[in-house]
Amino acid sequence: QLQVVESGGGLVQPGGSLRLTCAASGFTFSNYAMSWFRQAPGKEREGVACINTYSGLTNYADSVRGRFTISRDNAKNTVYLQMNSLKREDTAVYYCARENTFVCSGNFRGRYDYWGQGTQVTVSS
Repeated sequence: QLQVVESGGGLVQPGGSLRLTCAASGFTFSNYAMSWFRQAPGKEREGVACINTYSGLTNYADSVRGRFTISRDNAKNTVYLQMNSLKREDTAVYYCARENTFVCSGNFRGRYDYWGQGTQVTVSS
């Protein structure tokens, strides 16, 4: 069975940090680029970060660049999102998604064939 499962969300104060984890199974993880998306109430889903397979290059939304870091451990079939200096506007459900190829799509407009169920991140004082 192909699946990705997110964990690590929770409630954090502004300026705090969280690390999200996405555990993948059922496919050759190292062959696929992986992305993090988020969706806040009343807003469209937006791409947050993506990491390639072969090159290791990453891509970030302007709103999170410099604060968030995406990484992966192919031996563990896991991708991470380290979130620092969190702001209230970062509050959203965060999703892990598999690209249908090994390279991240520019502007997060690629094809994503598998999604996790999401993990809630709430930034509030």
